[in-house]
Amino acid sequence: MMEYVMISSWQSLSQKQWHNLFETGQHKEIVMTDLEVMQRAKMYIDKLANGINPITDQAVPDGECINNVRISRCFFYISVVLNKVIENGGVVGGKPEKEVFSITEEQLSHYQISDTPIPISEIAKKINELVSSPIMKTLRYKAIASYLLETGYLEEIQLANGSKRKRPTEKGLELGIIIEERVGAKGPFHVNLLNEKAQRFIIDNMKDILNYQKLD
Repeated sequence: MMEYVMISSWQSLSQKQWHNLFETGQHKEIVMTDLEVMQRAKMYIDKLANGINPITDQAVPDGECINNVRISRCFFYISVVLNKVIENGGVVGGKPEKEVFSITEEQLSHYQISDTPIPISEIAKKINELVSSPIMKTLRYKAIASYLLETGYLEEIQLANGSKRKRPTEKGLELGIIIEERVGAKGPFHVNLLNEKAQRFIIDNMKDILNYQKLD
């Protein structure tokens, strides 16, 4: 049975070392991920596109076919396609599923409490800015609102027109959730705002709030 050897970083190997591995057959003992293979392939293609021998790192003589303009353009095209796949995490034909939102206590410690009351959507936005990861889902307004509903700080009421709105309970008012009337394109409307105390409550209970996001 062939034994496979994992290497900590194939990028650290020189061109000469890679050439020797292929000459002796030892390259078969190296296990790389698909993404690493793509990155290695792109490096070779880039060199070929620029008229460089990827094994020796020497310029290829002008008479060689890889210096033909049409072939060189093909190499550049392949390089662009490979780069798009690499940026997509090595997945062909679609973006990989994003990770569930998470945030560390260290990241949360940088949250700046607003002196003026702000809506839940603004709190979620400020928290997302502390993480800003392209491979992670964002914290949604709904997770915070659901937590406040389940813990009795908000309640749903039905308006005269049949629509439902979230409003602070007595418990919510004591926490620091207030109602403010604003005027929009369709007329006046009400919005829930959280003062400094209420914002701090959200930050302190972020671990529990994230459990509500997982249920969505």
